[in-house]
Amino acid sequence: MKKKTPLSVGDWVEVRSKEEILRTLDGKGQLDGMPFMPEMFRFCGQRLQVHKRAHKTCDYTTPYPFHMRRLEETVHLETRCDGEAHGGCQAGCLLYWKEAWLKPASGDPKKVTVSIAETASGGDADGASSTRCSESEVSAHTQVSDPNGGPPTYVCQATQVPYATKPLAWWDLRQYIEDYWSGNVGLGRIFSGLTYSIYYHLSQAGIGLGPAMRWFYNKFHRLWGGSLYPRTPGLIPEGKPTPAGTLNLQPGELVRVKSHEEILKSVDSSNRNRGMYWDAELVPYCGGTYRVLKRVTRLIDEKTAKMVEMKNSCIILDSVVCQARYSPCRMLCPKAMYPYWREIWLERVEANGPGASGTYEEKLPVLSSSQR
Repeated sequence: MKKKTPLSVGDWVEVRSKEEILRTLDGKGQLDGMPFMPEMFRFCGQRLQVHKRAHKTCDYTTPYPFHMRRLEETVHLETRCDGEAHGGCQAGCLLYWKEAWLKPASGDPKKVTVSIAETASGGDADGASSTRCSESEVSAHTQVSDPNGGPPTYVCQATQVPYATKPLAWWDLRQYIEDYWSGNVGLGRIFSGLTYSIYYHLSQAGIGLGPAMRWFYNKFHRLWGGSLYPRTPGLIPEGKPTPAGTLNLQPGELVRVKSHEEILKSVDSSNRNRGMYWDAELVPYCGGTYRVLKRVTRLIDEKTAKMVEMKNSCIILDSVVCQARYSPCRMLCPKAMYPYWREIWLERVEANGPGASGTYEEKLPVLSSSQR
């Protein structure tokens, strides 16, 4: 068989037909431990562009700090899950696509040369039919019933990350080389990420430099156009109540993210507001103007694989995703999760005000069933 050329950012592919994809799946609707989810069938036959090479991903099923995992022959297309087959989960995760589920788009014949029969049977074409999975089986394996009558346990790509991946150490420099050669990130982002990582780890090394390094960062951050030190603690003592803010924001409305300094007044010293974590990955969006994508009230907890109903709804902003700039052990992860925003961290922008203008240019659609 002809050796495959790895897919890179910008390559065009076509999602294979439902029948072709089903022949790659085992009895659980998975390929190499990665589920093909019912939400993905609507993309069959569509011509799409590679958004990122998913050669690595962070594992949210483990306790913080989340660690990196390595994937093989997987990409992210410009597609997100709408949660329709998973209890209406509203997380909007970026979907993983095994290269066996894709084929070259017209005009790009050099890519994705994998054999469907060989993938389905480990090289034995005669065994392809014995591993064939049906669409109903794919749907049936999205959840596991609780024998005690409790809520079901969900099975999705996010909850299956540990089973579809291998460990990847943050110091393995090969991942950063692949980040660049795949087109995932440019040299500038890699350099700035490594610089911050070294700075952060030195400040946390317990050698007495931490306070001075954080003071220096906060004193001179304007020289490089940044905000305060990304992991600056909030100003409310831990254990004290944190304030709430209610704007009743709706999809399509324009909002401005408050300044980092303002937001620190609403979170405690562990960077939480009523239980929700203010993460360093949200800092680059401070001061930017964005549109509300949706309100979130329920999502699948990747650690427990159970549906969680939020006590207080939160906001997802259009085109605003985790860039993995400041998170230890998972730098430059291409997973691009939507961060969750408390309304107190936002302020409404009038409809006749300035248009949305953000610091992150990539926009990935979440298609509803009405758009199939």
